[in-house]
Amino acid sequence: MRAICVASAALLGLTALTFTAPAAFAGDENNNITPFGFSVQPSTIAAGGQVSLLLKRDGGCQGRATVTSGVFDTVNIPKGQSSATATVDWDAKPGAVYEVTFTCDGVSGHTDLTIATGRPGNQTDYPVPVQRGVRAGVGGTIGGFDLKEIGLGAALIAGSVGAAWHMSRRRGATDDS
Repeated sequence: MRAICVASAALLGLTALTFTAPAAFAGDENNNITPFGFSVQPSTIAAGGQVSLLLKRDGGCQGRATVTSGVFDTVNIPKGQSSATATVDWDAKPGAVYEVTFTCDGVSGHTDLTIATGRPGNQTDYPVPVQRGVRAGVGGTIGGFDLKEIGLGAALIAGSVGAAWHMSRRRGATDDS
């Protein structure tokens, strides 16, 4: 019985140690093994959009990093920085997948960048609602200002107040007798 408890505790401890130990090499979603991590955010973008190129310098990338792709110009991430932005070419083919390569200290890794269908500004592919202000105004306060309606409303209010006063005076007189 005691051996089972000791074996279970040892296995649990080994599992916890495995999950908490830092990885010696970071990989990306394409299973590239590099001494540094990298990503492109967002991974799907419309032509003409901007992407963030993120580099995790976990001791594996000390110098300048170069990011290349067939869909944007070459971008350099200077030593000490961990991100940069790139603008996707307007002539990128919608639905295509482009490879983005990160190179640092002679080690390269790649990830994919997908071009979304539809382009911003093209109203047939990507409808954008027109922003307008609220249709507010004077509403019913002055719009259709009609003297007859105002007089009738004032008469109804005066009649209601008069009837309430009459009923309250009448009750008071019957209660005293």
